[in-house]
Amino acid sequence: MQIIRTFGHLLGGTLLVAGITLGVGMLALPVATAQAGFLPSMLTYFVCWLFMLCTGLLILEACIWMPKDSNLITMAAKLLGKGGKVSCWILYLFLFTCLMVAHVAGGGQVVSQLTGGLVPSWLSLIIYVAAFAPVVYMGTHSVDRLNLFLIAGVAITYLYFVFSTLPLVNLSQLGRADWPKTFLALPVVFTAFGYQSLIPTLMTYMNRNIQKVRLAIILGTSIPLIIYIIWEFLILGVVPLEGQQGLLTAFQQGQNAVTPLQHFLHSATLIAVSKAFAFFVLTTSFIGISVAFVDFLADGFHVKKTGFQKLLLCGLIFGVPMVISLFQPHIFLTALSHAGGIGVALLLGAMPVLMVWSGRYYKGYSLLHQQIPGGKITLSVLLAFVVMELFIEALQ
Repeated sequence: MQIIRTFGHLLGGTLLVAGITLGVGMLALPVATAQAGFLPSMLTYFVCWLFMLCTGLLILEACIWMPKDSNLITMAAKLLGKGGKVSCWILYLFLFTCLMVAHVAGGGQVVSQLTGGLVPSWLSLIIYVAAFAPVVYMGTHSVDRLNLFLIAGVAITYLYFVFSTLPLVNLSQLGRADWPKTFLALPVVFTAFGYQSLIPTLMTYMNRNIQKVRLAIILGTSIPLIIYIIWEFLILGVVPLEGQQGLLTAFQQGQNAVTPLQHFLHSATLIAVSKAFAFFVLTTSFIGISVAFVDFLADGFHVKKTGFQKLLLCGLIFGVPMVISLFQPHIFLTALSHAGGIGVALLLGAMPVLMVWSGRYYKGYSLLHQQIPGGKITLSVLLAFVVMELFIEALQ
């Protein structure tokens, strides 16, 4: 029984990380990277995955120094002082509002597509939020149980889609490469590999077992990397860049990858499966981000995650994005770009580096649990990558 319980926690933690990573970003990646081409996109994927893995492990290291149930706001305050606390608040609220807006807008699109357009977009948004907000209110264990079902749905529909779509791939479409355009997709790719906000919650869920949390992070981020590469291969191989139904048009109109894809699948079953896949992959990320957002606000406002107080938190994190999405239904890609280009780069990129730098070399916290090698050199390289990304974002 102990073995089952131990393995279950590791499996659950791995799937939570994979679920929050495999989300709205996946539906945007082929659209955002299409102009660069397949090979340039693969390099961007790998570099961003490696960077986000390192910063996630840095947050784990900071979590080890903190008391139980501490979230990013507490870590920033203790390690970076009042300025760090204020910056964390601003960046977190900005990033997660953008992410929640993107998820709600994307969820509305998917629900509308699943109903064949019978349900209007504004009602689809409301239905999507109303269906999953109660699960988040019930807490991490309820989210974990639902996540297992959603991940199963992702796996089944993804595998069916992959094997059914492979014969349709046009390899000549994958040979095109426009390397300078690679940088245009960095903000969205950053967002697609974002999961670090879940780590404090994961520490509590896995009883602060450092080795298991570390393994869950490594496995949980590697799964999406492989899935993203195959997904990119299929979409760019099936859907052309140019044309009225091409990926460039989808990019200009703020659509997800499934919207142009359905015009090139000559099977009603395959179209239905692609829509179901979009629903499963979007919702796994949606509920993971939502529960992490609730934990962050509860920690920041110092309120209990029970009763009326938690109800208010849920009303806040779901209500504001829903209102924004109702007034801006095509905000999907714009919200993701802002989230990655500014929010992810600073909050989940720069801040973990600065927190660990401060903790190791100024605050005197233990060096026994260093999660990545290289000391100040590694931290400097990671910080330089953030600066480069911010420079690219500023140029755009």
